[in-house]
Amino acid sequence: MAGHQVTHPSASAAWSGKNITVAGLGVSGISAARALAGLGARVTVVDGGDGPKLRERAAAVEAEGIAVRLGDAETLPEGTELVVTSPGWKPSSPLFAAAAEAGVEVVGDVEIAWRLRGESGRKPAAWLAVTGTNGKTTTVQMLASILEAAGLRTRAVGNIGTPIIDVVLGEEEYDVLAVELSSYQLHWAPSVRAHSAAVLNLAPDHLDWHGSMREYAADKGRIYEGNQVACVYNAADPATEHLVRQADVEEGCRAIGFTLGAPGPSMLGVVEGILVDRAFVADRQTTAQELAEVSDVKPAAPHNVANALAAAALARAFGVEPAAVREGLRAFRPDAHRIAHVADVAGVAYVDDSKATNTHAAEASLAAYESIVWIAGGLAKGATFDSLVTKAAKRLRGVVLIGADRALIAEALARHAPDVPVVDLDRTDTGAMAAAVREAARLAGPGDTVLMAPACASMDMFTDYNKRGEAFAEAVRDLAGQEPGGAGA
Repeated sequence: MAGHQVTHPSASAAWSGKNITVAGLGVSGISAARALAGLGARVTVVDGGDGPKLRERAAAVEAEGIAVRLGDAETLPEGTELVVTSPGWKPSSPLFAAAAEAGVEVVGDVEIAWRLRGESGRKPAAWLAVTGTNGKTTTVQMLASILEAAGLRTRAVGNIGTPIIDVVLGEEEYDVLAVELSSYQLHWAPSVRAHSAAVLNLAPDHLDWHGSMREYAADKGRIYEGNQVACVYNAADPATEHLVRQADVEEGCRAIGFTLGAPGPSMLGVVEGILVDRAFVADRQTTAQELAEVSDVKPAAPHNVANALAAAALARAFGVEPAAVREGLRAFRPDAHRIAHVADVAGVAYVDDSKATNTHAAEASLAAYESIVWIAGGLAKGATFDSLVTKAAKRLRGVVLIGADRALIAEALARHAPDVPVVDLDRTDTGAMAAAVREAARLAGPGDTVLMAPACASMDMFTDYNKRGEAFAEAVRDLAGQEPGGAGA
């Protein structure tokens, strides 16, 4: 918040009197507007929406001397010298076309944070940056936990929910920031140069925003530009290594791979249940450093172990000792609805992975269990499911389908897993999830896992994936309470 920011005279001088338009009256837009106004800029926030909630937000911002224009997101305010956009605004937005025609630069809030770093008069914190189609938030949180265990002043920021501008200009001083960056944010951040960065994986997502997989990948790859010490890539995903090869980095910066198998030189990997480092050791040709055990990672699903390896690689690139990697991973607890074990009922495990909102995330989740009754469906966002079903078919004991686009998954199941029992729930009322859990329980037997990994967005039936996960967990708890003798207690 503006009232908690520390600014330096040189910062204010650079921005004072500058006419800046901020696109979007959301969290990042308000953060940018307040920061820039605090530096003396003349700020106008524009938003195409209009309604009671937006007007309430607008009134609060206007009380701080910031102009707000609702209901028109297309016209560039007269005299604009710079446009700062919120991440979700598409590059094709008319406002940006008007800016281009007027010769006005368009950047995002992350770019502004980068330009302002150090302007508080303190030494700027290093950035360790993470992107990828899935796993970003978990990896950034793991990284922050490891950095904290090493005694470093740190914070997880960016797309994780904490606007990075607030931290860069805030009162607290940090040694290093664990920065989650979305493809949207990277698109609008041309000059960000991280100490080290990781791309966890690449799969089709947000193509309606980027226009093509090629453009999506190119925006993800921006995270490697100018890296100083390490570009961390996923050895199981050649597209991430390809992005490293294309990047223009500082001399001496190294490509560091991570793998769930035994690592080669300049890689981190897994040997007999041990996370090992063959990248940041004196003799990487013949030696390896133990970092932690797979059992230190919670949950120890394969994709989560991969997240831990990526976090460890970035921490090691920053000079963190092995003991802190182990301590940080042991201390870490994932956010809710990320492959979270809810309960065991009648010998069946119930797992909530509502955060698996696309096929790539669901594929990783399904790969973590041997015998699955799968609850899936929602808004497909243009996705196809043939590859996902083909890979998971042998693990499926049954499937319960919910949501608007469940027919797409049903068709893929008919093609690639025709012998798997499927329950198609044609309902979207508040009791739909409870019905799905009951049907899954009927299909499951002892030793099976009922896995809610929808591979789809949630907004057809729920406010967000959190509400969907809460509905699943509540239904499982109700089921446990119905077991003879109160099983699950």
